[in-house]
Amino acid sequence: MKRHITTFRLYALGLVLLFGAYVLVESHRPKPLDWTPTYINTDKIPYGTYALFDQLPRLLGTDSVEVVRLPAYNQLTGASPDDASEESRQYRSSEEPTEVDTASLPLREEHANYLYINNEFGNSPLDVRTLLAYARRGNNVFITAEDLYGAFLDSLGVRVERLDPPIREGVRPLLLPDSVELRFANPALAAVRCQLPGKEARHRFVLRTGHAGHTLATDEKGRAVYVEVPHGRGHFYLCSVPAAFSNFYFLRPGSQQFAGAALRYLPARRTFWDEYQKQGPVGEQSLLRVLVAHEALRIAYYVTLAGAVLFMFTGARRRQRIIPTINPLPNTTLLFTRTVASLYRQGSSHALIAEKKVGLFMDYLRTRFQETSPDFGDEEFRERLSQKSGLTRPRVDELLRLVNFARTAPQMTDQQLLQLSKALSDFKREAR
Repeated sequence: MKRHITTFRLYALGLVLLFGAYVLVESHRPKPLDWTPTYINTDKIPYGTYALFDQLPRLLGTDSVEVVRLPAYNQLTGASPDDASEESRQYRSSEEPTEVDTASLPLREEHANYLYINNEFGNSPLDVRTLLAYARRGNNVFITAEDLYGAFLDSLGVRVERLDPPIREGVRPLLLPDSVELRFANPALAAVRCQLPGKEARHRFVLRTGHAGHTLATDEKGRAVYVEVPHGRGHFYLCSVPAAFSNFYFLRPGSQQFAGAALRYLPARRTFWDEYQKQGPVGEQSLLRVLVAHEALRIAYYVTLAGAVLFMFTGARRRQRIIPTINPLPNTTLLFTRTVASLYRQGSSHALIAEKKVGLFMDYLRTRFQETSPDFGDEEFRERLSQKSGLTRPRVDELLRLVNFARTAPQMTDQQLLQLSKALSDFKREAR
């Protein structure tokens, strides 16, 4: 027994040492690079925009760069979130921005630039109307996103084309090019080139005929990736390659000049950098943000949730076992009575059987007619029993005679026992 305990301790110690070694190795392992396209101005990962945001005052020629964590309507009108909800209810009946009169919106009087750099442009209809009105009054809106759709593009006379061809049955789909070279249409920027993988530049702009607009940058086939669209006294600058503004390509030789050259089209004035679409309003974060922010804690959290679900599942199965069917015990009273009667009959103990029947009859009189101590020889008792049972007096006298005989006779024949049994059964059946 002592040897067994020692062996167990050695095994346990070995497991503890292995676990400690694993934790030590994991803690010193280099953190894998996160390639998630967040475009957040504080992220230093490849697809963050920390480097661009840090150099933004130099690129725009202004120190007035403000991070925005509110919807465009709240930021440009100074309205509270409740006011924005009320305004949104007023404009909800119309989906087209051009059909709503936005001239009455209390917008900021100071001219400024509004920058959106994200993987998608997902503003609400009210925010889009506010941006249209803001640009119409002499401001500039810069939007770079891959998923750039919405009714406001129609009002600007711009259409987005995706290069991925549709997959049809029997037709082999074309593949995207390995790389795309972006270049500016302005001869002064002819030396600026940007090499991007084909998957990072899958959208092109098409300016519709009859709408004012200028192509500022194209790919090697002349398809627009960066356009300028006048709107009122202001402009919209639309770019379909947000990856060119990320840390990875902004700091990479061969593509680092594209973002700066694209932003030089904006005038040197106050600039709003939108982070609302990427981070939400200030303070609106999940209670589990610490767990989600660290990979190790996130994995531990998911493993804990999975273990809890597994525990509840197995525990429920153990507590919900099938209840076996228990058959009720059979009523063997009649069988027992027949067995005892057979024993009496085999022993020719008819007097004992008669005595049992008389005892049952006395109990029947006590419970049925409330006769606790009947005197079979009393005339008043006989008359009273006849009235209570509804039988004639001769029938009652004959029954009591047979009962008295069974109580006093030392022996009884089969015929006498049958006669007594029949008389008792007939009395109980016919008594009212």
